[in-house]
Amino acid sequence: MSRSRAWAELLRLPALFTVPGDALSGAVVAGARPTPRTLLAIGSSLCLYEAGMALNDWADRAEDAEERPHRPLPSGRVHPAAAFTAACALTGTGLALAARAGRPALTIAAPLAATVWAYDLALKHTPFGPAAMATARALDLLLGAAATTGHTRAALPSAALLGTHTLAVTVVSRQETKGGSPLAPLAALTTTALLSRVLAHRPTGSQTDRPSGTGPGGARPEAAAHRPPAPLTATAAVATGRHRRPSPGQAWPTTWAWPPAHALTTALAATYAATAARPYFHATLNPSPPLTQRAVGGGIRATIPLQAALCARSGAGPTALFIAALAPLGRRFGRRVSIT
Repeated sequence: MSRSRAWAELLRLPALFTVPGDALSGAVVAGARPTPRTLLAIGSSLCLYEAGMALNDWADRAEDAEERPHRPLPSGRVHPAAAFTAACALTGTGLALAARAGRPALTIAAPLAATVWAYDLALKHTPFGPAAMATARALDLLLGAAATTGHTRAALPSAALLGTHTLAVTVVSRQETKGGSPLAPLAALTTTALLSRVLAHRPTGSQTDRPSGTGPGGARPEAAAHRPPAPLTATAAVATGRHRRPSPGQAWPTTWAWPPAHALTTALAATYAATAARPYFHATLNPSPPLTQRAVGGGIRATIPLQAALCARSGAGPTALFIAALAPLGRRFGRRVSIT
């Protein structure tokens, strides 16, 4: 049990619940329903994420010996060589799973793995550290899009939102052991408010604005030149049978997406704001190490409702609810093992 707990602390297992939503939201915002290739992308993401966790503690073992001697490596509960070996094995497994999902997925997973290793070994303590971490999260979302649809362009805006959130959390985390200026949590608090506003705003010209079966421009190709698209009401959806679930790889129908998805998106955006804003606010008032660590933990946990809101905003209500359900599981495991 002691050995298992040491590895759970090393790999920060509660943080794993923030990972599946990357690939799932990437698939959804790219305009597709999750497929078996999405599952391979999730597996790849989990492996690469945990590789980064193990490599992080291996690279910081000397620093942790002074600032956090209770961590698995400085306390002697996990040997440094074992942590480094685990990082290498997990990286190889993650790349193999991405390759199994197809060449587009591997094209994203390879730079993702490179970014993880570059962050832990070289960039973490430089001004480029937060940007590298944000890039890794954004690439993780794009991995889901690439594995599911073979392209990533439609997922770029959502990847930017997720990357911006990660950037704010990482900036705060740089002072979690010693405390510091209130500017970092204040900037993160402002970023959270702006992202919440963006999430709650109805996307113009998106899937939620057009009836199912139409093309990206909102109308069927043969009718695009003759008449503008009209949103499909819930009553008309039932009458025409358009409320049926899509087959794998197809976009979610808009019969569910609007207006119910707007209510769900707003609720998830509010949950995202509430999860991150309160600890950020406390850290702004008192940027001590304990409150800063809580702010970092809140920012990490807020990733889940953010991912869910991105899915709901694209009309994939069931996927959004599934991702949101991971949050209480993460909190439950977080009571036993620290998420930071």
